[in-house]
Amino acid sequence: MSRKRKPENKGLPARWRLAHGAYYFQVPPGLEPQWDGKKMFRLGKTLSESYRTWSTRIEWEEDVKTIAQLLDRYLMDVVPSKAPKNQTLNTIWIKQLRSVFGEVTLNSIKPTHIYQYVDKRSQKKVQPDGRVTGGKTAAHREIEVLSHAFTKAVEWGYIDRHPFKGEVRLEGEKPRDRYVEDWEVLECLSLTSTRKKGSVLAIQAYIRLKLMTGMSRSDMLRLTASHCKDDGIHIQRHKTINSTGKRTIYEWTPELRAAIDMAKASRPALSPFLFCTRKGDGYINEETGESHSWDSMWQRFMDRVLKDTKVVIRFTEHDLRAKCASDATTLEHARALLSHADARTTDAIYRRKPERVKPLGGVS
Repeated sequence: MSRKRKPENKGLPARWRLAHGAYYFQVPPGLEPQWDGKKMFRLGKTLSESYRTWSTRIEWEEDVKTIAQLLDRYLMDVVPSKAPKNQTLNTIWIKQLRSVFGEVTLNSIKPTHIYQYVDKRSQKKVQPDGRVTGGKTAAHREIEVLSHAFTKAVEWGYIDRHPFKGEVRLEGEKPRDRYVEDWEVLECLSLTSTRKKGSVLAIQAYIRLKLMTGMSRSDMLRLTASHCKDDGIHIQRHKTINSTGKRTIYEWTPELRAAIDMAKASRPALSPFLFCTRKGDGYINEETGESHSWDSMWQRFMDRVLKDTKVVIRFTEHDLRAKCASDATTLEHARALLSHADARTTDAIYRRKPERVKPLGGVS
């Protein structure tokens, strides 16, 4: 009987170990020459790095029978094609899925198992270190990954049909409905700064630009001078660059040019980026997809808004993107502003204004 795995190793691929802040692979006897002659091969410090290293040194077995084996191939073949941030999240979600479904064979999983997993996983738990794990959103994201892995299993020829696609109806998450009022925006723009450059002025320029264009944070923080051409601002959505490849040109207006000039004037350093750090670097870490310093700056700005203005309910950048879509005259205009391929996404998530309806005439 094999030894029970330690808690920190639960959910990891076979023969993986977490030790001294890094992930290691215990090399099977006789295969040491393939792993630089080592018995314990260091894969990497993070899960994403470790899976990338592992993928360059192993060859796939054609006979994939368990969900653990399927998830391993999914990590090697599919996850690397996703955005850096999604790669990190996927590796975390897959580790959780492996810990529950790892030994289950591909043909054994049933829709009832999915419902049971979501029900249990939706219950949030506070870990000894204070972290909160679980929750409905996490459960749904994990099942989405598992479902896509089974879709790939059909494509790869491991099974003939998806075992639960179209047969599981998970209760949807309540969409966010915060609508930022015009007066709240004016309150944010009324804040003053003692400096001619810096965070307050940069975020105010950012707010103006977002409300006119509806661009996502990812695209706005990647804006450079090269995006500003004679006929307008040219972007290709970073999120869908490998799928729809959606391109948008925001045509120049006096207000749009003024917002761009304001952003340039507020930069703390010379930089090709429209929004940059004190060193002139962009805020997006292209390796991870994160923008922690910008997120911190936004939080500090919102803290001051709540303290020094009449705004009492915090809002997010995503809420401003939704305001742009909500204020657009038509759904098609909103869709085009947000660079969506499908207007249904725009309507369901971003159009947040109540629908105005004229009542019928009374009985005469």
